[in-house]
Amino acid sequence: MKYRITHQTIYTYEKAVTSCYNEAHLTPRNSPSQQCLHHHIEITPTPDYRGERQDFFGNPALYFDIDHPHDRLVVTATSEVQLEDKPEQLTLRSDMSWQDAVNRIQKGHAAADLDAIQYLTDSPMVKGSPDIKRYADLSFRQRRPVAEVVHDLMSRIHHDFSYDPGFTTVATPLSKVLKHRRGVCQDFAHLAIACLRSHGLPARYVSGYLETEAPPGQEKLQGADASHAWFAVYDPDAGWLDYDPTNNQVPIDRHITTAWGRDYSDITPLKGVIYGGGAHHKAEVSVDVTALERNTSGSSE
Repeated sequence: MKYRITHQTIYTYEKAVTSCYNEAHLTPRNSPSQQCLHHHIEITPTPDYRGERQDFFGNPALYFDIDHPHDRLVVTATSEVQLEDKPEQLTLRSDMSWQDAVNRIQKGHAAADLDAIQYLTDSPMVKGSPDIKRYADLSFRQRRPVAEVVHDLMSRIHHDFSYDPGFTTVATPLSKVLKHRRGVCQDFAHLAIACLRSHGLPARYVSGYLETEAPPGQEKLQGADASHAWFAVYDPDAGWLDYDPTNNQVPIDRHITTAWGRDYSDITPLKGVIYGGGAHHKAEVSVDVTALERNTSGSSE
């Protein structure tokens, strides 16, 4: 499966910004099941400095500074990505119980086990609580295999919570999401991560894209797609496995991964500091995910 992704962000400022310093996570990662064939980020006005590196989690990151006055900033990322079907994601699991998995991670000496430990503790946007642990308890039955625990938790979040884009912001705490049972993909991923960590299973936040479909008989609107978020859990025998609670599905061939970290704050698509700009500014984000080729064998839509 080959996709083209166009992700554009436009900031319009009330007054001129004298300078800004920015970080972007807009470049798809390479992995055994995903290859970034082409990627380009166009920035207007032209930055005075731009540089690329890998961040702490191995994600491609872009840094850029604009040190001259501007009242508008446009960042357009264009990527072409080749995805391989991952049917093994549906079967790649062990019969290890979640208690045995926790014990192995705590005592483990393998590099993968040690790396996973950093995804166990609270992070800036994922704070554990007794209420979150109680919500998770229903999925964590005694001696239940890790995969069964996570599938059950994913399905419960999907059915218990309503998708409501107007209810939360990036700053909404998980306590409010849990109380009102509403939110968006970011909130559902954060909640699942908090639930898993509360019982000793490492979980990380995954950011990327998911192709959406137009209603029957209608053309797909440009800019109708959006950034998406899901989570991955660490199974000591099977490795990292992805789950999408927003759609109650295991990602196989339509989820395009950009970055992963402890939570959204580690891998925000575009963030920065500005000097000037006035009291108000407007942000517009549009995303288009277009399938260029579809595999004739395996799953597609």
